[in-house]
Amino acid sequence: MIKKIYHGSDHVIQSPIFGAGKSYNDYGLGFYCTETLETAKEWGVSESKDGFANRYTIDCSDLNILNLNDPKYCILHWLAILLENRSFDVSSPLASQAKEYIIKNFDSDYKNADCIIGYRADDSYFSFASDFINGGISYRQLNNAMHLGKLGQQFVLKSKKSFNRINFIGYEIAKIDEWYPQKKLRNQKARNDYFSIEKNHFERNDLFITQILSEEMKRDDARLR
Repeated sequence: MIKKIYHGSDHVIQSPIFGAGKSYNDYGLGFYCTETLETAKEWGVSESKDGFANRYTIDCSDLNILNLNDPKYCILHWLAILLENRSFDVSSPLASQAKEYIIKNFDSDYKNADCIIGYRADDSYFSFASDFINGGISYRQLNNAMHLGKLGQQFVLKSKKSFNRINFIGYEIAKIDEWYPQKKLRNQKARNDYFSIEKNHFERNDLFITQILSEEMKRDDARLR
């Protein structure tokens, strides 16, 4: 299966390099793409200059693709990966215990995947996740918050095998005057909706991290679906 993917950047990247990049990105080292051209343009543009949406095809035949949107996974599988790679405020005993428990019990073996499909933890999504492990919002609120603003899914190349399957087919320029306002508006909408719709909206049966820890809930618990 041939898939089209796009990488937003401040420069043109014809040959992505395996092992390059930052180890503290959402899913660790990898080449971070999206399946949507418009999303790549938003990710590529900055406040000060135009960006680029690099276009590629990738042959996904026999690649091991971890799709975190699969029904067998819940939002805590995504969060477990994020907690391993991103820097969270775990200064409170609750957050520290939550981090340890989630990583241990919601492992997805992501390090052996060739590619990963999942949420992108930009500033908004990152703050939602941080609020959850610190007990500020419920599991339901975290799930709902991840869909606010439609901030995008990532398609991440992780293995050497996947890098050998990618083919550069060109690029498009993301003009600052068109794409930066859209990027800013989308992020702001996610934040506004979070505070106006989700953060202060408590429901009687809401499930918080304290209950997940005290009951030692595991991945097969129906309440996490």
